[in-house]
Amino acid sequence: MDAADDLTPLDPAYKSLMRVQLAIVAAVLLVAATIAEVAIPGWTGAVWIPALLVAAYALIRVPLRRYHARGYALAGERLRVVRGVIFRKDTVVPFGRVQHIDVGQGPLERFFHLATLTVHTAGTHNASVALPGLKHDTAVAMREDIRTAIRRDTR
Repeated sequence: MDAADDLTPLDPAYKSLMRVQLAIVAAVLLVAATIAEVAIPGWTGAVWIPALLVAAYALIRVPLRRYHARGYALAGERLRVVRGVIFRKDTVVPFGRVQHIDVGQGPLERFFHLATLTVHTAGTHNASVALPGLKHDTAVAMREDIRTAIRRDTR
């Protein structure tokens, strides 16, 4: 397979999006830790400090690792998506197998002007491949490039 150097990185705003998502989870974790601190008399900081350290690590390190572990390549008649920090997954989608293509945005993605490109393929195993962290304009352009290639193949 191609080297990882040939991959296009995701938009840098994706790191900020992941940080906001993790901050929401961290806030819930810290609220639960605060409740545990109040419920356990005499153990001041025994629950809250580890929870704070885990939240800080997650907010600083996890988005960077996930961002650098993802990439894609749109070349020829295929889309290659690579992802995974611990378990690496390298997926190649030939355009001849594509059924339809979605470009989706959640509220946070809209705020950061990002989108997720989802390519649905024929078959049941791994029938769709999602590529988050793309600029919305890039995702729409990729969708149109794939559509153009599919139309060209079906004629």
